[in-house]
Amino acid sequence: MNRLYHESEDWVEQGACRQYDPELFFPVSTTGPGRHDAELAKAICRTCTVRRECLQWALRAGEAHGVWGGTTPEERRSMRRELVPAG
Repeated sequence: MNRLYHESEDWVEQGACRQYDPELFFPVSTTGPGRHDAELAKAICRTCTVRRECLQWALRAGEAHGVWGGTTPEERRSMRRELVPAG
């Protein structure tokens, strides 16, 4: 887990992902065979009560791997680009 995680972020304990193999949320890629795992992980995230907190954490931490808050690394990079004003 990324070192930016703090014990006070107890939302982690409430994640729907806790009931599944963590490897599912870290597919080798989001294409080919890994695409199925990424889609399954995202479907699990859609049922999660702490999805928003998870996504906010991943964006703040710059998490470059895995499905967090129902998003892939590519989707989070796109979100961060949209948040940063063009300079």
